[in-house]
Amino acid sequence: MSDGQAIAGLYGITDSTLLPGDALLRQSEIALRAGLGILQYRDKGGDARRRTREATALYALCREYGALFVVNDDAELAARIRAPALHVGRDDAPLAELRRHFGSSLCIGVSCYDDLGRAERAQAEGADYVAFGAFFPSASKPDACRAPLSLLREARRRLRLPIVAIGGIDADNGGALISAGADALAVISALFGAKDVAAATRQLQALFVASHGSPTSEES
Repeated sequence: MSDGQAIAGLYGITDSTLLPGDALLRQSEIALRAGLGILQYRDKGGDARRRTREATALYALCREYGALFVVNDDAELAARIRAPALHVGRDDAPLAELRRHFGSSLCIGVSCYDDLGRAERAQAEGADYVAFGAFFPSASKPDACRAPLSLLREARRRLRLPIVAIGGIDADNGGALISAGADALAVISALFGAKDVAAATRQLQALFVASHGSPTSEES
């Protein structure tokens, strides 16, 4: 795994509507300081210079706090700033093509929605982790397909890769996903939409302590 980081624990995803302007770096640093171990930069805006500037600054923060930095859906941006990880969906470049271009040094995660077959193919093609969801209604992606809890249990039996759950996850429902087999919980609104991001980070991380009996990452 690139940068020696495991895909486990709380996986924060940025959102430009929740974190406009200076709030992106300020609130991301608060979460990282509170123990966030994985941070994905997700921004669909067309301003390449702004996105490069923001991604570069976030990557520097992740290095400072020992967290894994992930670029969402933009292989060119990941290559430009030499990011350690990239997350791709069904509309992005094929995984095999990305592996040929980046080699094995880049951590690549693949969105698999509610499709276990897609996850098995991703595993065979060299993915580092897979993500399933949405498991609950999501304000960030209201039209996302829904995945049943049973999918996580079956995926846990059939896959050797870390499994990330996403979609409407908060401190009240996340524990059930961990119990069903999720290694990491990808959270947007319940983390960066919270009034107290540090408290939300600690509360969400505590779900893993409750499920496994020990924390998945150390607090800085």
